[in-house]
Amino acid sequence: MKTFNYIISVVLLLTAVSSCTEEDFGNLDFIDSITAPENVSALFTVTPDNTGLVTITPNSEGATSYEVHYGNDITTPVSIEQGESTNSIYPEGNYEVKVIGVGLSGLKTEAMVPLVVSFNAPTNLVITSMNDEVISKQVNVTVTAEFATSFDVYFGETGIDEPVMANIGETASYIYAEPGTYSIRVVAKGAAVETTEETIEFETVEILQPVTPAPEPTAQEANVVSIYSDVYTNIAISELNPDWGQSTVLTEIQIEGNNTWFYNSLNFTGIVTDYGNPTVLSGMSHVHFDYWSPDGVKLGLKLVNTSYDDGDPLKADLKEVGSVIQGEWVSVDIVLADYSTDVSGISQLLFDTLGETANVYIDNFYFYQDVPTSPAVAATAPTAQAANVVSIYSDAYTNVFLSEVNPNWGQTTALTEVEIEGNKTWKYEGLSFTGIVTDYGNATDLSGMTHAHFDYWSPDGVSLGLKLVNTAYGDGDPLKEDIENVGTMTLGSWVSVDIPLVDYTTDPSGITQLLFDTSGESATVFIDNFYFYKEIPPAPLVAAPIPTLDAVNVISIYSDAYTGVALSEVNPNWGQTTALTEVEIEGNNTWLYENLSFTGIVTDYGNATDLSTMTHVHIDYWTPDGTSLGLKLVNTAYGDGDALKEDIENVGVMVHGSWVSIEIPLADYTTDTSGITQLLFDTSGESAKVYIDNLYFHN
Repeated sequence: MKTFNYIISVVLLLTAVSSCTEEDFGNLDFIDSITAPENVSALFTVTPDNTGLVTITPNSEGATSYEVHYGNDITTPVSIEQGESTNSIYPEGNYEVKVIGVGLSGLKTEAMVPLVVSFNAPTNLVITSMNDEVISKQVNVTVTAEFATSFDVYFGETGIDEPVMANIGETASYIYAEPGTYSIRVVAKGAAVETTEETIEFETVEILQPVTPAPEPTAQEANVVSIYSDVYTNIAISELNPDWGQSTVLTEIQIEGNNTWFYNSLNFTGIVTDYGNPTVLSGMSHVHFDYWSPDGVKLGLKLVNTSYDDGDPLKADLKEVGSVIQGEWVSVDIVLADYSTDVSGISQLLFDTLGETANVYIDNFYFYQDVPTSPAVAATAPTAQAANVVSIYSDAYTNVFLSEVNPNWGQTTALTEVEIEGNKTWKYEGLSFTGIVTDYGNATDLSGMTHAHFDYWSPDGVSLGLKLVNTAYGDGDPLKEDIENVGTMTLGSWVSVDIPLVDYTTDPSGITQLLFDTSGESATVFIDNFYFYKEIPPAPLVAAPIPTLDAVNVISIYSDAYTGVALSEVNPNWGQTTALTEVEIEGNNTWLYENLSFTGIVTDYGNATDLSTMTHVHIDYWTPDGTSLGLKLVNTAYGDGDALKEDIENVGVMVHGSWVSIEIPLADYTTDTSGITQLLFDTSGESAKVYIDNLYFHN
């Protein structure tokens, strides 16, 4: 019997755990997913010469080296590498050899392996043999005997002379080429010169159908077009195994509750999707299916686009899977680019055994888009206005001060900064969780923001959440910290995430820590454009400010506060994209320009407006998206090219989401203001939504 004891021996991790609080770490569930070496044991080979010389060969899954404690109080423990052996001389007796497997991560697994050293010949030999329940034609032999340390099994297959060795009480396994009855000879060995052996007759059998289901696929459903699988939503199939002259009989069976196709006497079989609406696979990169066959020799998959004529290579092509492996589930992935078939309209799919006949089980038949390991393009540049943003990490904005990025809180995460199309991007590898610390002494106030935003790209992520922490509060207080998840992750493309801050219980007025967390998974995740912003409503909720200037000092173009001059044309058709409507905001008439490229306002060509006594032009604007806005004044009494005819002045950097009052000195214009007939708003080639009110001149 072996006793196991799992040891976490990463000293740095223990040091970090002892010196940090729980909120510093975030979610530590990832520790449970780090794998220590498994199935640690050792094979004993005792020299049969009454010397007690024992050779010890450790083995395991996942260990790179071993510590061997001999258990005889004679030999000093040693460290050896995977595949090496060590030896020691033992007096007669029963021993416990301690073998510690050490993995790459530093985790250790300890096993106590019993060792019997006796100079007596083995006695009471008991052989237990049985067919493996899962692997076809495999026989498992277990041996017990007194005074024995190990045993050799000669499985009796012609041409195979080397035995399979194992320790007493453990199992030796062998897979036969063919089922049948074989003479199995077992030799029990100890430290004595004498051995004990016995020969038995055993019939090995062939497993004719799978006893376990096919491996569950891991491709994300968004990247899959599924023909047949319990894991995905399958497309509509109009015909299965239609009568095209084949010998094939199709039935659907269940293996541990999993639906599976069983093709009996398969020579070929067809699957028809929809002739009238063929399946578009041009966005997929591979076709996948799992097969299990007890007797198959050849297997191929044909894709058919029936919109082409016979003989056209774009119509049909077949690809083989290679040598069929019998008696176990085999996963097949064929690159669609290897097919000559035009995959933009597939209506038929055929499994074919290329002249053979076989029994074949099929599951998880689907097409998928292979996700690259890193993004080929940068994240989309953000459009939120800098005045409405508190940026953590983005080339588009000025970022806040960060005192720590990915600090050592015991995570597996490695962070590097990479450039993608010249754009700096965080790359998290092995992401379990990661911390970002702004400034404990000067917390970041996000109370004026409405949303958290970041862009992520991942080839393998399952879960991703963002935690906000206000360390001014004590543990357990909901105002201290909260995490929100992004939902089902999309793989292989940039995804923009916007989380309303009202979803968090955290007090946003003093954020000092931000954590990305994968809920115990480990993933590669690229992050860019991580910022908080104030969402801009699509329209103003309040009217523009009411002007206070005395009417005698004003010449008004448009305002409820004053009597305006006569306008002969508003937004005349001069080739612009602009649409103008008049709306009421809190009872106040306001111009709404949508898709504003430019727009004109004509006073009176026959009676131009004299602004020569005015000193300024005033405008109130509100926009959710505008980037440029200028006002042009035109005196059509002058010819083209004359500086006195027209000039434009811009309002400067535009502010989004609030009314802005603009005052432009008329002295800035070259236009002769004594006879203005046209006024134009211009967005410098952009298209924007702009509300305008209180357009007037004053002194």
